[in-house]
Amino acid sequence: MISTPTLRRKLGATGPEVFPIALGCMGMSGMYGATDDAESLATIHAAIDAGVNLLDTGDFYGMGHNEMLIGRALHFQRDQVLLSVKFGAQRGPNGAWIGYDARPAAVKTALAYSLNRLGVDYIDIYRPARLDPNVPIEDTIGAIAQMVQAGYVRHIGLSEVGPETIRRAAAVHPIVDLQIEYALISRSPESKIFPVLQELGIAATTYGTLSRGLLSGSHFTAPGDFRAHLPRFKGDNLAQNRQLAAKLKEVAATKGITQSQLAIAWALAKQSFIVPVVGARTRAQLAESLGALEVAFTPDEIAEIEAAVPAEAVAGTRYDAMQMRHLDSEK
Repeated sequence: MISTPTLRRKLGATGPEVFPIALGCMGMSGMYGATDDAESLATIHAAIDAGVNLLDTGDFYGMGHNEMLIGRALHFQRDQVLLSVKFGAQRGPNGAWIGYDARPAAVKTALAYSLNRLGVDYIDIYRPARLDPNVPIEDTIGAIAQMVQAGYVRHIGLSEVGPETIRRAAAVHPIVDLQIEYALISRSPESKIFPVLQELGIAATTYGTLSRGLLSGSHFTAPGDFRAHLPRFKGDNLAQNRQLAAKLKEVAATKGITQSQLAIAWALAKQSFIVPVVGARTRAQLAESLGALEVAFTPDEIAEIEAAVPAEAVAGTRYDAMQMRHLDSEK
């Protein structure tokens, strides 16, 4: 049997042990439309009460709102939680994405602001959100390593980078995890990236397990929902992808679970070094996601799921053409 026990998983050879599911907090700061801070705080507390000990955020989520929200949530629970923070993405006052900055000085400045917004003395895992094409990864990781030595950061992670960059980064300082999109219909990391992670003893904290709600049948109508700009959620692509979601729902129904639980349990069963970062904006969404921990699949069932929802059947790329060109993980 391939099972998904609630035993903790270790983040790489040198990182901490974590609950098998992490809580992604991005959606609590407007990326998918209007949010409710009170419900977000209740969801974070419910996750901690359930044993979740890894919270993922970015300093550019809601232009600092997400970090301040988490800071409020953790006022009396800092010692129960590991904080994973991404930095480097540059945004304008209108929310537009205008590039990346991972220069050493920018690393330290961003960290200083994050520590203040979160109200903490250190960050458990600090990572550049993307590879800055104008800055050698050695310089970026070297700057974070200085912050590790100074006590402001405990561990270093990466996000959306490819095999060569992973190797170069790991040569500077131990890397505990790579954050990367991975789902039934986003499986490109399996071919070149996951083997490197296994070789170097690096975990994968995978986001987009539900393909931003596509696999769960989520409908987006709220103003400000950035999914409206993603190729997989447009026109004919969306219609075709809805068919994949419907097929997944059928398979899940035969097993007595929801399609969301199936997608999460599938990711957990694929590799022991994978920790899905599941976005939940409400306590109900969180409870459903945690139900995936009760699901176990045989190898035949895994094959059945992958045959029913083949990755090659998805229509559209996960980001627009410009962002895809800048993703080091896609090269």
